[in-house]
Amino acid sequence: MSGAHISTQGLVLREVNYKEADKILTVLTAEGGRRTVKARGCRRKGSPLAASAQLLVYSDMTLFEYRDHFTLNEAESLQQFWHMKSDVVKLSLASYFAEVMEAVAVEGRPDPAALSLILNALYALDQLNKPLALVKAAYELRLMCLAGYEPLVDACAVCGVSEPEQPRFHLTEGVLHCASCRVGEGDDLPLTTGAVAAMRHIVYGNPKRLFSFQADGDSLARLGRACEQFLTTQLDRGFRTLDFYHQWGN
Repeated sequence: MSGAHISTQGLVLREVNYKEADKILTVLTAEGGRRTVKARGCRRKGSPLAASAQLLVYSDMTLFEYRDHFTLNEAESLQQFWHMKSDVVKLSLASYFAEVMEAVAVEGRPDPAALSLILNALYALDQLNKPLALVKAAYELRLMCLAGYEPLVDACAVCGVSEPEQPRFHLTEGVLHCASCRVGEGDDLPLTTGAVAAMRHIVYGNPKRLFSFQADGDSLARLGRACEQFLTTQLDRGFRTLDFYHQWGN
């Protein structure tokens, strides 16, 4: 049985050296979600695949599929995010974004919203003068929404008041509630009204304006803790790249 050629766009989420000159890539593609792709000879000097077979490079790709295995035949890089990669802190955060995306993306299932999210987040790190904590929190919470873990933050989950008194966010249940309203077992975190407004923007707002919000220092810090711990609680795991990012004092 002959194979098939597939034209797509993809972002490299992970690269692993294989044999003497190859790589095994984890690629988030437009047409088929997460793909495991072999890039033959890409580590040889002068390889036309070298530029695209790098972590966090977005490219036009031609894949050859045979018996559910994919090989990178041709590629032309579209975005390499050079400015972001020149900053070790931004690069460590972007690597965390990639590791989380790899954890939630499904092999073979198209998810254009997820691809758009991570590309927009990388663009924000590369080109926009946004606080890293803001970009990180927005990415984490929005990705959880896309992965099926959308929290309920429009009102207190117990009494229904739209502006909870001394608002708290329950990490296990994924709901907003008043400090005096008990939700159940598990940890919750205190928020400010500014943090609540930011969470509502991220969850319910226009995805094209995901990073278009502001929060004061305390609200942003509380938002950041809530989004990170919600993600790690729901996925029930830690991330090596997140630990590395925190080593830089973030």
